[in-house]
Amino acid sequence: MDNLCCFSSANSQLAGGRSSGGKGRSHQGPAKYGFTLVKGKANHPMEDYHVAKFMQLRKGELGLFAIYDGHSGDDVAAYLQKHLFSNILKEEDFWTNPQNSILQAYERTDQAILSHTPDLGQGGSTAVTAILINGRKLWIANVGDSRAVLSKRGKAIQMSIDHEPHTERGSIENKGGFVTKMPGDVARVNGQLAVSRAFGDKNLKSHLRSDPDVRTIDVDGDTDLLILASDGLWKVMSNQEAVDIAKKVKDPQKASKQLAIEALTRESKDDISCIVVRFKG
Repeated sequence: MDNLCCFSSANSQLAGGRSSGGKGRSHQGPAKYGFTLVKGKANHPMEDYHVAKFMQLRKGELGLFAIYDGHSGDDVAAYLQKHLFSNILKEEDFWTNPQNSILQAYERTDQAILSHTPDLGQGGSTAVTAILINGRKLWIANVGDSRAVLSKRGKAIQMSIDHEPHTERGSIENKGGFVTKMPGDVARVNGQLAVSRAFGDKNLKSHLRSDPDVRTIDVDGDTDLLILASDGLWKVMSNQEAVDIAKKVKDPQKASKQLAIEALTRESKDDISCIVVRFKG
């Protein structure tokens, strides 16, 4: 009975106007996606943004998926939602060298954000982006601790790297910053930021990196699904637990909602944003 009680409580919170969701599918292949975003319990407004869509271009079809987890306001996350993918696709060598295009566009987008300050405020954002090219090649990039997890034959494979202050302490200290960890709290850059790489954050930028880690993988018959989510999910759930939950639900939107409900049941306090891309019917 306890589980049923928790499930219905979390479900009612999802239904109470604090969440949004949607779905879509490829026009060329079997891939389809669904997403769910839920506002956390903090007093500030929702700071997560997402992109989930397929688009037809002359050279083929692209699936574009992203989670942007803002902090100290939502301005930077909203800017990324509008501009980051378009900046990647504007790169001249995107179709021949996606990795270089992603690296260049991340850097140029961050420079644009910093040059817009104070218009964009002093906040920042993490990013995890996935580009599916013609249903066959997947490119994952990330800055911060939003995460991408792939399932191959039901086995979870983390496709991004969590950029946390304690793991990148050397880089931060080499740039003149410092890492603190107060009892009961996570490690923070200069006692403030809980990630070591981010877009924006002008006041801390001299001590932060904004270059992404980029990985690619072929989508084959063993590739089940991809989960992109903000740390509101990963703080309370392992990669394999998330895959196990998502795999049981054929509809990717229902799968993303189920993941959000489970994170709420496990008492995640943060904003929870989740995209599930299912590669097979």
